[in-house]
Amino acid sequence: MNAQLNAVAVNLLGTVEHPELGDSPYRVDADGAPYVPVGDGGVILGLELGDSVFALEGDHAAPGACLTHGDAAARHALVLYSCIGNEAEVRTGAASGARGAVIGKRGENGRVIVGFRASDLARMRPGDQVSVRTRGQGFRPAWLPAGVTVLNLDPDLLAALPVSSVGATVGVSVRMLLPSKKAGNGLGRPAAGWDLDLQLGPGDGQDLRLGDLVAITDIDSRYNMGYRRDWVSIGLTVHGSSPLPGHGPGITPILTGPRALIAPREDVHTHAGLTTALLKLQ
Repeated sequence: MNAQLNAVAVNLLGTVEHPELGDSPYRVDADGAPYVPVGDGGVILGLELGDSVFALEGDHAAPGACLTHGDAAARHALVLYSCIGNEAEVRTGAASGARGAVIGKRGENGRVIVGFRASDLARMRPGDQVSVRTRGQGFRPAWLPAGVTVLNLDPDLLAALPVSSVGATVGVSVRMLLPSKKAGNGLGRPAAGWDLDLQLGPGDGQDLRLGDLVAITDIDSRYNMGYRRDWVSIGLTVHGSSPLPGHGPGITPILTGPRALIAPREDVHTHAGLTTALLKLQ
């Protein structure tokens, strides 16, 4: 089935975010120690897809530029419509004309994470305008079993990921298969606009890289993400770790359904994620 037939495309505009801090410069980590949350939003340099989620001593650092919008309603539309793999183009500033692709989204103030080449990111500044050709929400391939939901994913990117029809089930190659007790910030939030943080530290998630696919058991992410026995959610790792308790590396959900219909397979030798697929789109 041609993906163009059931995927509505909408051109939207976002602006590169400037990081914001409150009156106190500190947040408090899981051990009660204060720290400055460097890397939470804005344009992050020196971090790429394929890097470890613990590569930087930062807080929710994402490999690209975070987009937002000054109007709350427009920001909601930008975040909810945007899907991983959507094309993006810088419209203003020194990096005008640079092309990239959406690599994820984050909750909190509503952010779309867009990956660009390192040389383009170095020229970008907060306030630069970036257009996104949003497409994917509501898309449903004909081969997908009726009980499985796909979300936050550009139809063209789905074919490039290790996701396939296996009889009456969907087979997915993932880097990690984690229990629901590892799910943290993002529970109870709308899956079309938020990420789900994984409560992982360097000692138990050292092989997880940005762009990796992760499966979490007993999580239903069709609407608001939450616990549901015998379900599974598949997500793409879109930002790095955080010292905050209940936080950690974040995934944007792309598939969810009953375990009887989704069969994740751990691949401990290779990282089967976004890197190769998205390089073709940038």
